[in-house]
Order: sequence, then structure tokens, then C-alpha cells
Amino acid sequence: MILHTFGENQTEIQIGNVAIFFSYSTPVACYVGGMGYFRTKEKHSNTTTKHINKWLDGVKVQEKPQEWFNTLLDSVDFKTLVWVN
Repeated sequence: MILHTFGENQTEIQIGNVAIFFSYSTPVACYVGGMGYFRTKEKHSNTTTKHINKWLDGVKVQEKPQEWFNTLLDSVDFKTLVWVN
């Protein structure tokens, strides 16, 4: 697992082929190898929206419900570090 800090209250965790972006302590966007980029459908604060837009700048993105992001870490097999669908 690799932790990146992009700025105040902006963090990314990389686990194998998955990168999860957090604004404050909320997972709001991610990249899944072989599947692409995703962002939450939920409307958060203006600041969180800016964080998401900056992290996703210039990439094609799909939207998912916030609940999908809330359970995202449960979808990663930490033993093999791959996405489990």
C-alpha cells in the first residue's frame, strides 16, 4: 500500500492496481486498473468538488453512488492486491 498526499485534506491510497482518492476522510474517486476512473455521484462541498476535479483532470470518468466508494476497500483482496469484482 502506498499513501500519497496531494495537498491539505487530499489523499490517495494505492493498493495494487487500485488508487482511491479521499477528500478529507471520504473516498470520493478512484482508478481501477482495466476498468478506468470513477467519481461519486453525491454532491459534496465546493472544496471536495474542487479536489475531485483536480485529481481527475483530463480523464474519462464514470459515476458511481457514494455507497460504492464507502465499501471500496472491501473490494480489494489485500493478499494478492488485485481488484475483486
